[in-house]
Amino acid sequence: MTSTAIRSEQDNGERLLAGDIRALRKARGLTLAEIAQKLDRSVGWVSQVERGLSIPSLGDLRAFAELFSVPLSLFFSHDVPAEEERGVVVRAGSRRSLGTSESGLVEELLSPDLGGSFEMLRSVFAPGAELKTEARRPTEEAGYVASGTFELEIGGVWHRLSEGDSFRFEGKPFRWRNPGADPAVVIWVVSPPVY
Repeated sequence: MTSTAIRSEQDNGERLLAGDIRALRKARGLTLAEIAQKLDRSVGWVSQVERGLSIPSLGDLRAFAELFSVPLSLFFSHDVPAEEERGVVVRAGSRRSLGTSESGLVEELLSPDLGGSFEMLRSVFAPGAELKTEARRPTEEAGYVASGTFELEIGGVWHRLSEGDSFRFEGKPFRWRNPGADPAVVIWVVSPPVY
């Protein structure tokens, strides 16, 4: 690979990072000024980061991850697609992985990026894994159980779902668990994006 091609790939990765940071800020309804204040940075610097003109340090990325409640790894797993596929196609071997097997939940971003009005995830729930504390997000969410057994509590009511079943809810408290002996794979759609 030539030095020009390497630099072009780096530039594309930096643009993807900038777009992800902008999308996360917008999804949370925060202004540049609010982000700047929370990170103890200038509005100009945050704006430059979002436009790909300034590259945040590792410490800055940790601060962004904490602020947005996302794993730090989200900012490092940019596999830059070919120009004609950028923002359109995600190849199976190029998905961004979120989470770790130790947490009982590993998610892969199926959407090309964090922009747009929704995100699509492939969520793999380990046998026995569960979300013990109720979660609630200002989102509309839907899912399809691709394999395994998956239990989902929505608004205080538990639903046992199997391969081929699907669900949808909006703004309600929820918990989940995998009561089975095999991993449960769920294709999950969230609007607006939360990662």
